[in-house]
Amino acid sequence: MSHAPPLAVLLRLYAAGTALTCEPVDQGLLNRGYRLCTTRGRYFLKHHFDPDTADPAAIERRHRATQRLADLGVPVSVPLAHREGRTVAVVGGHAYALHPWIDGRHRHGGQLTRAESARLGALLGAVHACLERVMPPKGRTRPATSPHPVESADPADTFALIDDLLGQVRRHRPADAFDELARHRLLERRALLEQHAEQRPPRGGSVGWVHGDFHPFNLLYKDDAPAAIVDWDRLGVQPRAEEAVRAAVIFFVHPAGALDLPKTRAYARAYRRAAGATPSELAAAVHRVWWERLNDFWMLRWHYERGDTRADCQFPAASALAVWWTREYDAVCDAFTN
Repeated sequence: MSHAPPLAVLLRLYAAGTALTCEPVDQGLLNRGYRLCTTRGRYFLKHHFDPDTADPAAIERRHRATQRLADLGVPVSVPLAHREGRTVAVVGGHAYALHPWIDGRHRHGGQLTRAESARLGALLGAVHACLERVMPPKGRTRPATSPHPVESADPADTFALIDDLLGQVRRHRPADAFDELARHRLLERRALLEQHAEQRPPRGGSVGWVHGDFHPFNLLYKDDAPAAIVDWDRLGVQPRAEEAVRAAVIFFVHPAGALDLPKTRAYARAYRRAAGATPSELAAAVHRVWWERLNDFWMLRWHYERGDTRADCQFPAASALAVWWTREYDAVCDAFTN
């Protein structure tokens, strides 16, 4: 197994027995995970190697936050402490954390009923409300590194990026179906941006503590109930309502790019109640996330600039969503606010 973790050292440190099996978990784009079965039980071993989030002291702070959330009844995966009393083990310059294994499965929005969609919104609202209780006041902390800047995208920069990506698509050999779709979406998006460039939103409004990466692969269900929210690497201070909108458009997007608006409405109503968010906050968040999606090409940049195709399967629905959302803007806003 490539990148095999130092199991013997880690298991001795955690007094977790002797390894019987160690299987890579096939999920996560930035860190590595392993399913461990030992003579003492079953565990999830996480290797933190994303340079933006792998500082051991920062990981420990996030671990303490999840413990405080667990004490309030939020379903989270709390890491185990090792013999030195810490929850992060640094071996060979690499940071690792050991968690109890949680039997569960991931569920996307198409697998949720409308009532379960409301439960999902209430869960994220509870996360935001509880984080306000357990984290330092926002004015006394520096926000964590986040992929979601408060400043909205400048369309001039996006036009330049579109031109660059179109050039990379033209030069790609042999040309394939992905190149054809990429070219179509880039030209389509350029036309949409030219039409809507004057609707660039202002800087983001009120902020709060957020999970930072709330999507189906970071939520485990046991039977029909949420069992654990995992991967708190992006915990930080950001506009809270924007996280609620981003999560909804990941959970509830259909393969053809349309949102399931009835489920989105149930989710958003429950979120607003649990988080104490106002319709006007959600309306502003809808506008900012719509603009973000209109200007965002991270999947194409991974494909053409890095040669990394792991996100290719997400591109058809995500790129179609930006077009559908622009056409159905008022209906989407209504689903989040009424």
